[in-house]
Amino acid sequence: MPYIPRENKLAYMDALAEIQDAFASAEAGDGDLNYVLTQVAVAWLMYHNPPYGYTMRSRVLAAFEGAKMEYYRRVMAPYEDSKREDNGDVFPEEVL
Repeated sequence: MPYIPRENKLAYMDALAEIQDAFASAEAGDGDLNYVLTQVAVAWLMYHNPPYGYTMRSRVLAAFEGAKMEYYRRVMAPYEDSKREDNGDVFPEEVL
């Protein structure tokens, strides 16, 4: 869940602004986003000091999965709903 305390968010604001600027200067594509997300995961692991067992490694996957689900819920689903309203549903009522 990305809803951390405000004071924790403040600790990341400058670094996130730098990443946004770097995306612009690199004319970032999908691979750049993947790279940055991977490096954030690596930094988080390094903060927790190796060696890493299954639990620590799986926490990275859980964080990615949670972020993916929340992005879908908050960003993608409303967009898809608006397109369904604009263009009509593809599922018949019997299926829903």
